[in-house]
This record gives sequence, C-alpha cells and structure tokens, in this order.
Amino acid sequence: MKHENFNFHQHGFVGHLAEPDAGSDRAVIVIMGGEQSLLPGIIFAERFADYGITGLSVSLFGAEGLPDAPNQIPLEMFLPAVRYLREQKQIRRISVYGQSMGSIFAILVAQYIGGMENLILVSPTHVPFEGTLKDKRTMTGHSVATWHGADVPFVKADFAAVKAGKYQKHPAVTHKVTGMWTAYYNAYRDEAAVGKAKLAVEKTSARVLLIAGQEDEAWPAEFSVREIERRLKGGGYQKDVKVVLFPHGSHLSGLMPNREREKKLYRMIPLIGLMYRTFGRYRKENLEYFAQAEREIICFWSNSVVVVPAFWK
Repeated sequence: MKHENFNFHQHGFVGHLAEPDAGSDRAVIVIMGGEQSLLPGIIFAERFADYGITGLSVSLFGAEGLPDAPNQIPLEMFLPAVRYLREQKQIRRISVYGQSMGSIFAILVAQYIGGMENLILVSPTHVPFEGTLKDKRTMTGHSVATWHGADVPFVKADFAAVKAGKYQKHPAVTHKVTGMWTAYYNAYRDEAAVGKAKLAVEKTSARVLLIAGQEDEAWPAEFSVREIERRLKGGGYQKDVKVVLFPHGSHLSGLMPNREREKKLYRMIPLIGLMYRTFGRYRKENLEYFAQAEREIICFWSNSVVVVPAFWK
C-alpha cells in the first residue's frame, strides 16, 4: 500500500492518500471530521485500499490552513482533491464516503462539485448545522460550511441549552440519548429552517447508500435516513437508493478499520462503549453490524457504473 500526505499550503486541502500497490481505477473521498479525530480518516482510506479502491481522506478542520473548529469550512478545498484524483491519478470513477458530520460534506461535495459515482452516508443528517467554536458549545451564528464565501443554509442546534454528553430519557425514543441528540431533535422540528436547509441529495446524480443505527445516541440518524429516502423515492430519483438500518445500532457505525493493522484501536473498543452507550450495551451486535456494513458497502460498489460529467472530462 502506498501513502501520500497533503497540506493546505501546497495542495489546497489537508488529506491522506492510501493507494493499492497495483494502483486502481476507482477512488473514494473519505470525510470523517477533524484532523485529530478519534477515528482518523486515513484508517478508513486504508480499508478501502484493502479492497483495491484508492482512498483519499480529507480533513475538515484542526490543521494549518483549515478552520480550528467545525465552522464555515469552505467546500472549495474539495476541488483540488477531486482534481488530483482525476488529473494526477487518472481516476474517472470517484465516490464519496461521509460518516456522521462528514455526511453533510459528502452530500455537499456530490451536489456542488459533482461527478460522484456513489454517495455513501453513515449515521447521516439531512441538514447542515450552525458552526461551533473549539469548545463545541459556543454557537457562531454561521453555517458549518461555505461555498464561494457564503454560508450554506443551516439549522440551529443549540448545544448551550443542553448537557451535550449527558445521557437521558427522551419521550420520542425508547433508548437513552445524549443531550446532543436532544439538541438535534429540537433542530429538526423547526420545519421552516429545515425546509430552507435540507441537503439536496436528489441533485447529486449519485447512487446512494444510507446506513444508520436505530438506537443512535448522538443524533436521530434513522430519522434523517428516512427523510432522505422519502424525498428521493417520492421524487422519482433515477439512481439506486439503498437503506440499511441496524435495530440496536449505535452512532458508531459503518466501515471499521483493518483489525490486524489497528489492534490498538480495537483494544479501545470497551472505552468507546462508555462514550456510545448503545454500542456498549449491544457490543456483540454492533461488531456484527460493522461486518455487515462493510459487506453492504463493497457490494454496493460492485454494482456501480462509470459516471463522469462533462466538467471533468
């Protein structure tokens, strides 16, 4: 496996590439979160490379040249990332994988930049949110994302009104959720704001795979999956749309890193269970869900076809 790193000053984005030794005619842009995330994007890029797919993880914040928090992150930085894959690596078949907050940017990349063959969304949301400062509580009044300097429409999830990490009962669900879940739930109920901010998956022209846990403790991912599915199928979307929901699934879902290569990470799984209590309560089931999600993702890929817009030809 070959690796390459990118910095904002030289390349216009911060990222990490994992390429199969024999190269590949397919690539995936992996979008997870910040540069110092608990689960860094590179280990997911490497997992795709294990399957013969070049993986390029792109960081959203927390590195030199990037915002220091999830606030007003410019979508333009994905343009050089896509250009690198198309022009330097000569890869025509590019997909995008977004997990949790990364799902927002995966959709926006597929919508604004285009040319994505597959759009894979894990524990997604159907709207962008207001940005926050590094303390993860102070709201900025701006969108988490911008395009040509303008805020992408967003909804407000007021973290200051809740204890974000504290677990509590909520009348809308049977499992305990975090205060953060409650903040997002309340944001989703603002129909006027959601109507203006909903992510236009129908404009991506990509095949769509949606994966979520039905007992997500961080935000109502199943609700977002159902919303996206309803709009796509109700609007006669012409590309494949597949939904995978795990009955006792946590917010921590989707692809997992190579078990042999990331032994230290797997030893941390009990600690992860303390953060994501659904995962901790149904650990065996969630580990099985990881394996099932991986099969779903790779099988979904095997049925895809080449789609390259004129802009990138």
